[in-house]
Amino acid sequence: MLRTPANQRRLDILELLKDPVAHFPSRRHGDPARDGVTAAAVADRLGVSRSVAQTHLGLLVDIGLVRTRKIRWRTYYRRDEMRIAEVARMFEKGW
Repeated sequence: MLRTPANQRRLDILELLKDPVAHFPSRRHGDPARDGVTAAAVADRLGVSRSVAQTHLGLLVDIGLVRTRKIRWRTYYRRDEMRIAEVARMFEKGW
């Protein structure tokens, strides 16, 4: 899941979302630390199209590593730290 070039991009996204205030500019709506960031912001930061960013974010949401929050008509993404810690513990135990 995390060894191909496309999956490196997902790791990059998780790393960016670890400290959204440091990696993303403030927006008019939503607080990056509390609410997360939009797919457009992730796309801008990575230099990819919004649809590419949405695809990667969607997979991360599907496997539970990222959560979404709707504010107005936008979807904001942020890491699910509890789930990430749970997955890390499974790997440490030899899953």
